[in-house]
Amino acid sequence: MGETITSKNLLLIFTRNPEFGKVKTRLARDIGHQAALDIYKFLLAHTAKICTPLDTEKAVYYSEEIPNNDLWNATVFQKKKQIGEDLGERMQNAFAEGFNLGYSKIIIIGSDLYDIETKDLEQAFKVLNNHEIVIGPAEDGGYYLLGMKQLHPKLFKNKNWGTATVLQDTINELKKSNYKLLEKRNDVDLYSDIKDHPAFIPFFKV
Repeated sequence: MGETITSKNLLLIFTRNPEFGKVKTRLARDIGHQAALDIYKFLLAHTAKICTPLDTEKAVYYSEEIPNNDLWNATVFQKKKQIGEDLGERMQNAFAEGFNLGYSKIIIIGSDLYDIETKDLEQAFKVLNNHEIVIGPAEDGGYYLLGMKQLHPKLFKNKNWGTATVLQDTINELKKSNYKLLEKRNDVDLYSDIKDHPAFIPFFKV
């Protein structure tokens, strides 16, 4: 049986399985792997919390394996595994699957952004009423959100994922497209991203 679509909007959440030594490795250089793992779990919980009230279908795409019981409630979130060699291919495959299932507006986010709320996701879907593409630019030169109404394969190819050129390279390919940029936000990759943020102070106390 195929999946039943109750909403034409789909939110994709890309996440890494929270394993010691495999998440937030750049952050771990400064604070250690255990603190980095704890912070990543904290970010996952925040992402699940702000996504749950959103009036759309929601699918969590795991990097390694799909766990039976975790913080992503199976009655709220579809659970899937990322497929592809690099991040671009994995994202493209997730978008393609959604469009093939009949969704008309699809947005993807990561799971390492603290400064985002449910209303930001609602606004992003509203932007797609009048634009082909919506992008949430990150302060590090990447993006924290990407949404579209039809698949644009070129956006997922020939990118140096995880570098400061991703956003600009993406925009360069959208010159003839009707797109909108959201407010710039800061995702959590480095100690400098969180060292002065009140929400993360408990993780640094010895």
